[in-house]
Amino acid sequence: MKADLTIRSHLRDYGVHFVGELAVPLRELADGHAFFVIDALVWRTYAPVFQAVVGEDRLLTIEAVETNKTLDKCREIIETLVDRRVRRGDRLVAVGGGIIQDVTAFTASITYRGIEWSFVPTTLLAQADSCIGSKTSINLGDRKNLVGNFYPPSDVYIDTGFLESLSVDDIKSGIGEILHYYIYANDDALDDLLGDYATLIRDRGLLSTHIRRSLEIKRSVIEADEFDRGERNKFNYGHTFGHALESATGYAVKHGQAVTVGMDLANYMSTTMGLMSDERFQDLHRRLSVNFPEYDLATIDLEAYCEALSKDKKNMGDNVGCILAQDVGILFKRQLPMDETFRETVRRYFLEFSPGKDRDVRRADPR
Repeated sequence: MKADLTIRSHLRDYGVHFVGELAVPLRELADGHAFFVIDALVWRTYAPVFQAVVGEDRLLTIEAVETNKTLDKCREIIETLVDRRVRRGDRLVAVGGGIIQDVTAFTASITYRGIEWSFVPTTLLAQADSCIGSKTSINLGDRKNLVGNFYPPSDVYIDTGFLESLSVDDIKSGIGEILHYYIYANDDALDDLLGDYATLIRDRGLLSTHIRRSLEIKRSVIEADEFDRGERNKFNYGHTFGHALESATGYAVKHGQAVTVGMDLANYMSTTMGLMSDERFQDLHRRLSVNFPEYDLATIDLEAYCEALSKDKKNMGDNVGCILAQDVGILFKRQLPMDETFRETVRRYFLEFSPGKDRDVRRADPR
């Protein structure tokens, strides 16, 4: 099957296939000594599709929750693979979103010193972002994504039909990552996405154009900086503050919407530091806030939030490692001291810009 996009990688190049009928590649994968690791919710929703091509002795279902993104869960999967007589020449097939991807890819990378794996992303976030880039990430206790490596798939198969069964919040989560790539690249598609926002929430088939564009933007960077040592660092825009938001809310806020808030908070930080104009902050806030979660940010425990920030793997010493912005397309790395000024800026942002507040954007005053 000819790939629609080809990604160059250090270990192997791999193709991204946009498929209209998933059963075709599933049969090919199942015939090739594959073992499937499937999101339990996806299995419950689409069981007949998989039962038609995969025997139950060649699959394992896992609940896609953060508490399963652990070394213990990877060990359990390896034990299952050995018990089911999966060999070095076989491959794993991950079917699900980012959690299933991370657990399966990391397991594949360490089983028999590395076996092949393929990915069928079923969430918008995974289809538009995480399915390419080679990263695997496992949590260690309450430290998010602390363990991992770079281990690309052999193939990625995207079927946008899976999006029809997603919740509105899941769609908004994926849109958050797409927004992040469009702002990074100063891409004209940003206005198209926001202009069609309400329609895209209802008509998921229209998202395919944005999925492909998001992947094209990401590909242009990861092929040059696969190991995240330079330009790719800028993709952390919104993620430092977003990951802490996920943690401080007990993952009540989904990843992509947390990243949306994280980008806005990064912009607010930039404005209070004189790096971004207040006018630009207000303009971007109006755009980003359409994708905010329905969560009262003012209720977040500031100490819990800052504690989560302090555990980010990008930090240096007592400083918070993050990406700030001067404008759309102009991003840069900063290490910010988590002092009282920093904490007060976060507190003021949560109080003033929580969803449901007066939508007249307040001035980002650095008092």
